[in-house]
Amino acid sequence: MQTASNHMFMPCFKAYDIRGRLGDELCETIARRIGRAFAEGLAARRVVVGRDCRASSSDLLAAVTEGLLSAGVEVIDLGLCGTEEMYFATTLFDACGGIEVTASHNPMDYNGMKLVGRGSAPLDPATDMAAIRDLAESGVFAPARAGGRVIKADQARRAYVERVLSFVDTGALRPMTIVVNAGNGAAGPTFDAIAEALRTRGAPLDFVRLHHAADGSFPNGIPNPLLPENQPVTEEAVLAHGADLGVAWDGDFDRCFLFDHEGRFVPGEYVVGLLAQVFLAKEPGATVVHDPRVTWNTQDVIARNGGRAHVSRTGHVFLKQALRDTGAIYGGEMSAHHYFRDFMSCDSGMIPWLLVAELVGRSGRSLAELVAEARAGFPSSGEINFRVADPAAAMARVEARLAPEAETVDRLDGLSLVFADWRLNLRMSNTEPLLRLNVERRGDPAALPGHVARVRALIEG
Repeated sequence: MQTASNHMFMPCFKAYDIRGRLGDELCETIARRIGRAFAEGLAARRVVVGRDCRASSSDLLAAVTEGLLSAGVEVIDLGLCGTEEMYFATTLFDACGGIEVTASHNPMDYNGMKLVGRGSAPLDPATDMAAIRDLAESGVFAPARAGGRVIKADQARRAYVERVLSFVDTGALRPMTIVVNAGNGAAGPTFDAIAEALRTRGAPLDFVRLHHAADGSFPNGIPNPLLPENQPVTEEAVLAHGADLGVAWDGDFDRCFLFDHEGRFVPGEYVVGLLAQVFLAKEPGATVVHDPRVTWNTQDVIARNGGRAHVSRTGHVFLKQALRDTGAIYGGEMSAHHYFRDFMSCDSGMIPWLLVAELVGRSGRSLAELVAEARAGFPSSGEINFRVADPAAAMARVEARLAPEAETVDRLDGLSLVFADWRLNLRMSNTEPLLRLNVERRGDPAALPGHVARVRALIEG
């Protein structure tokens, strides 16, 4: 065995995944150790791997693969792909786990990894992730094993496309023009495979491709459509082409963002409501999982459509586990992560826009019309980030002043306070000295800024 003198501190390990600055926090040496530790920690014999298009991802994936091979693992290499393709292939090939090398929407000088276990199940932060980190940092591994090999899995995408399209009745799609913005991330090649399959099935969809080529230099900026400054390019393309719908993805396309035919960005909580409606029509009485940041519209849709609402802590590990625990058909977060029971209870950025396109076709109403009532009935602030010196003290000020006025106080995930006609959720970031605030109310959008201003004043002291 290697000696403990090889110990390396690895701050790239976060609660649920791996993310770090290239060079000092994440490099090929660290990636090689992570691959070896993943294999030993999960007693893995077969592991699926893939990568996004960042310039550093190929070398990091090669290093991870070396670590896996040294443990005698059969490595199924997907090459350039989205995180959800890795999720799918992990189950498809009955692998012991999967690793996607990706930094998604993080800055250029970062990279990372997303990890899952057998059956594409999330890894428990307190046990699985902790064990992998301990092994990787210590460098104390069992003797190398022979028998490792790499298999290129070119057929996996075809099977993935079939699974994605199984969610949609292509016969219900009506003629539409859709702008798709891959942000020069990994989405382009996978989208093309989906578009070709739709064409062969006679789907009457025309696509306008924007920033489509995968380019790890990101000539048009880091693909993060949630940032307001990144939204105008898709908005303007929708208007310029007279499109019915706009879709934009982040770097590894596990999140997708929608724009209506007027070019307006559709906040994630309203998309959760639409998809809840879609799935409750398919399976009446089903459970739908949602996060606690913005809830009222989602809960209203679920109640009106005869479903059962289940609230989960924010974060993909918690949402995925909640789907598995409850048997929920669907789960959604306002941050544009959407989870599907029949997609290994994992998130997908390709299934949501297809379901919305089908809903538009079935209903004969535009996306703008479909969300108009929700926008007016349950206006929300969007997530507002505060960088403060002492997040805990700021939260304490908000609770001390406002909790006595609240009808209910909930601490499932940060602090949620419910009042007669408005509600707030305030959470501390897991990785930065940030507070994240969301405010919503029942009707009267003009009153929303006043609530936000009151909470802002308390946060800023």
